[in-house]
Amino acid sequence: MTAASPRTPAEIAELLAFYASAGVDDALEDTPISRFAEVATKSAERRPAERAPAALPRESRPESRTTSEQAPEQAENPPAPLSGLDARNIPDAPVRVPAAAVPDEAQALLARQLAASAATLDELRRHMAAFDGCNLKFTAKNLVFADGNPNADLMLVGEAPGRDEDLEGLPFVGRSGRLLDRMLAAIGLDRNSAYIANVIPWRPPGNRTPTPHETEICRPFIERQIELVNPKVLVNLGGPSAKTLLNSSEGILRLRGNWRVHTTASGIAIPAMPTLHPAYLLRTPAHKKLAWRDFLEVKAKLKAIS
Repeated sequence: MTAASPRTPAEIAELLAFYASAGVDDALEDTPISRFAEVATKSAERRPAERAPAALPRESRPESRTTSEQAPEQAENPPAPLSGLDARNIPDAPVRVPAAAVPDEAQALLARQLAASAATLDELRRHMAAFDGCNLKFTAKNLVFADGNPNADLMLVGEAPGRDEDLEGLPFVGRSGRLLDRMLAAIGLDRNSAYIANVIPWRPPGNRTPTPHETEICRPFIERQIELVNPKVLVNLGGPSAKTLLNSSEGILRLRGNWRVHTTASGIAIPAMPTLHPAYLLRTPAHKKLAWRDFLEVKAKLKAIS
């Protein structure tokens, strides 16, 4: 069955939205390619081969003879070994480039060492830019390190960058970022009075969920980033951020609204508020009231601490 081509503006918009959610960012050709026509052409090319005569029995094939049945002159006059000059004239075999390997424990250890050695945020960013132990780096366009004021009392941490964030190299700049800006403004804050980062600094291809292994590889970097910023209050945006940084297995709807503690490697305890991710709120607007309650708690905590 052949899928019908989109004709109306609504159908075209729906198709483009599907492509965007699947991670299709750029057109590779100026004109569209009909994959159905390619399949029909290949099927037509295969049909004559299907009617070809059956292969000869193995015993009647010339190459099936044993070495003792080969021509006597080949057996009596074996080819001379190649000289160094002859060997150099033989073209090199094609070089196989190995696929990117899944980061192992050695890469995880290196990530921990690099994160611990960073004395400043700029140094941490340089270490992360040079780190090749996470495969997500090779499919992303940019390292998404942070945005906002590193001296702010409030730090917000999400899960991973999306398409817009990957293009600009900044966290929360798409639709969810605009919603986050409105949420901050509702409690009297903006990006100049908050610091924003993600657990994963590289966009997963197609906006897929990062694997647990990818999260563990990147965990030392975000933990060191929090330690260097040393905020008075930490907000975990979404379940993955809360589970990773608060060492919890509970779902975000159970975690949200309840104060937890994030403890840094140096032993500093930072009050943390898990809340719903802005991207989730865009899909489920009815739960915005829950996030609003959480941000009121954050506002009250900041006021009490300062």
